[in-house]
Amino acid sequence: MTDLAPKYDPKAVEEGRYQTWLDEDLFKPSGDKKAHPYSIVIPPPNVTGKLHLGHAWDTAIQDTLIRFKRMQGYDTLYLPGMDHAGIATQAKVEAKLRKQGKDRHQMGREAFVKQVWDWKDEYANIIKSQWAKMGLSLDYSRERFTLDKGLSKAVRKVFVQLYNEGLIYRGEYIINWDPKLETALSDIEVIHKDDQGAFYHIKYPFADGDGYVEIATTRPETMFGDTAVAVAPGDERYKDLVGKELILPLVGRRIPIIEDQHVDPEFGTGLVKITPAHDPNDFQVGNRHNLKRINVMNADGTMNEECGKYNGMDRFDCRKQLVKDLDEAGYLIKVEPIVHSVGHSERSGVQVEPRLSTQWFVKMKPLAEKALANQKTDGKVNFVPERFEQTFDQWMENVHDWVISRQLWWGHRIPAWYNKETGEMYVGEEAPKDPENWKQDEDVLDTWFSSALWPFSTLGWPDENAADFKRYFPTNTLVTGYDIIFFWVSRMIFQSLHFTKEKPFDNVVLHGLIRDEQGRKMSKSLGNGIDPMDVIDKYGADALRWFLLNGTAPGQDTRFSYTKMDSAWNFINKLWNASRFVIMNLPEDAAPAQMPDTAKFDLADKWIFDRLNHTISEVTRLFDEFQFGEAGREMYNFIWNDFCDWYIEISKVALNGDDAELKAQKQANLTWILDQILRLMHPIMPFVTEKLWLSMPHEGKSLMVAAYPEVHPEFENKAADQEMAFLIDVIKAVRNIRMEVNAPMSSSIDILIQLENEADKRILTDNASYVENFLHPKKLEVSTSIDAPKLAKTAVISGAQIFVPLTELVNVDDEIAKMEKEADRLVGEVERAKKKLANKGFTEHAPQAVVEKEKAKQADYESQLAGVRERIQELKESK
Repeated sequence: MTDLAPKYDPKAVEEGRYQTWLDEDLFKPSGDKKAHPYSIVIPPPNVTGKLHLGHAWDTAIQDTLIRFKRMQGYDTLYLPGMDHAGIATQAKVEAKLRKQGKDRHQMGREAFVKQVWDWKDEYANIIKSQWAKMGLSLDYSRERFTLDKGLSKAVRKVFVQLYNEGLIYRGEYIINWDPKLETALSDIEVIHKDDQGAFYHIKYPFADGDGYVEIATTRPETMFGDTAVAVAPGDERYKDLVGKELILPLVGRRIPIIEDQHVDPEFGTGLVKITPAHDPNDFQVGNRHNLKRINVMNADGTMNEECGKYNGMDRFDCRKQLVKDLDEAGYLIKVEPIVHSVGHSERSGVQVEPRLSTQWFVKMKPLAEKALANQKTDGKVNFVPERFEQTFDQWMENVHDWVISRQLWWGHRIPAWYNKETGEMYVGEEAPKDPENWKQDEDVLDTWFSSALWPFSTLGWPDENAADFKRYFPTNTLVTGYDIIFFWVSRMIFQSLHFTKEKPFDNVVLHGLIRDEQGRKMSKSLGNGIDPMDVIDKYGADALRWFLLNGTAPGQDTRFSYTKMDSAWNFINKLWNASRFVIMNLPEDAAPAQMPDTAKFDLADKWIFDRLNHTISEVTRLFDEFQFGEAGREMYNFIWNDFCDWYIEISKVALNGDDAELKAQKQANLTWILDQILRLMHPIMPFVTEKLWLSMPHEGKSLMVAAYPEVHPEFENKAADQEMAFLIDVIKAVRNIRMEVNAPMSSSIDILIQLENEADKRILTDNASYVENFLHPKKLEVSTSIDAPKLAKTAVISGAQIFVPLTELVNVDDEIAKMEKEADRLVGEVERAKKKLANKGFTEHAPQAVVEKEKAKQADYESQLAGVRERIQELKESK
């Protein structure tokens, strides 16, 4: 046993502990082939920067599950790794280089990619140090990176197989284009925001010189790419115009008026300009009518040679000048200001430009159908909370083809090559045998393409005989935020089903966002972000983990506050002080915790061991159901209320007494209970529980590999639970009376307790030592027939009335007022119970045990009410 400081100091407790765990190889799987495997692959953080509170929340839940299962005897694997995060990381490195006056195009691809690898190494080390600070029991011998050799092999295999199956294709389509990063974006990388804009109403003259039509557009700069004006089929207003030609203002090109179902005759003028190269709907219209596609913008968002004198201008500068020129030429009818939803790049923040581009796509419908069908089988993925399965289903049912090519240098190069002479395309896992005659596709794959393979590529796939793949796949639980169901969760599911014929994980546990105290999302712009490492420096990792797991129910957002962190620290300090008291009261030769002898239990022992059983049972169940907040409440109530506030205080009677045998029994009981508490708490609070456990008599080198507590049927004792609850109610009632009249525990007082039955009298007489110690009576009278004093402080509890004669301190009128207030409360409880029992919907549909419990409550309230009313009458008569 070691000495413990008088106060919990997280820095002293946590210092060096993680390295010890690593040195002792405790994070690796047990290797026990008879044990059930349990695996979690970490959602790989991007190597774009440091971890935030969301990552801390993810990993706190994951590590709690792994530690819990490890202690239960499972062969656990918690696999670490990181994501190259193509577009995000490249943007960070380019921004860094710009500050140094450098440009990637001047550097060249090879030199630039080396710079990104240097960035990756720097931030990977930072992330690993943060994992250590959080106490994550990760098996670093299996660490992976989405650009490592094995994962790259998996990516190439998946690409080539999907291509050969016709599920990957290359085509010219309208895609979301980021003009700042000059790359394609998928739909879910586009964030829609309300922007100030306008409808520009423009005259499009008829080619025959006879009048014009009015066209309204929010993007007049795209008119250089107009190849038609469309009306709805059957629109009576314009049926005579179909087939006529218009002159494109300022351009002079003739364009036809056509009919197409895309047009909504109720919207605007019912006439729509068609720009096939710059609008996804117009692209489809153009396909139906064989219209020319005219791209009017360069990759950087400037206008191109199709735009005449506007060539080279920024798209928004062009808009201003063009509108001015249209006005001066008499083409502008009006400008109508509006607020409309506009897509912005998730990474660069600039407005996305719909742009015609040749890209690589995944054909999503067959993959989505397979994923949806699987959710109707016994092999489905279990969503926690269940409501998020609907989110998954809705996205899969309405999914679009996925654009997977990115115009970047950092990422998995697309495994496609083009013959320099013939233009022939070759797609394969390896480069052509004569590479000097071929040029590889310049683009890289979307980051999510490789991270979609994460649960199985990290375990050795595509080698289906890889030991880890055979042992640990499918993985057991994925923990992540609900905001990336579309980005990542969905893609892992359909890729895993397609390539392994298995779901990637049994459960996906989704948590919410961490917001500030005002409920706002944390962001750089608001300056309200919280660095989890700063929180750990102040409160310790255990306190942060406790807060994160107890902050909210699954799927709900939570608010971070330092008040909550203070509460978490206080709870650990309470555990620390209780442990220190127990350890200090053990003999030098104390043995490790051993199963206690129930034959020697007194009431308090029977009660606390029954409560321990209940707590173990509930916490185990709630952990398995991912109800960490509820599990935390069970642990908190048992440790703070039952163990610290009551059992330890009760045990002090024996510990300070002269009965050596009784003292030894209490020491042994305290050792067992504390040992079980530390095991119970270890998955959430690994550092402090390990420190305390190693300070006790113990067997084994680490609490991490000790057995998790189990329920012992011999500890079950509901009668003791009820009897102790009665004894506690009596003690609390007398303590409350003392507080009301400022009578300190050092002062002896007379106490009279009138009971409803002899059984309750036995409880008090059999536990006289506790009554004496906690109530400090000068005179104690316990009977079913008490001659109540006329002037006394009174408390009514279930089964008893308590009188404390304090003539010199009690104001009769105040006491009557207090009793009348209590009577009003009990009347309300009786009425509530009566209404509930009068409700046939309750009595006929609720379980019989629940109905009987409600009847018992009503009877108890009525009994208490009768006692209070009787006491009021006695007080009134004493005046």
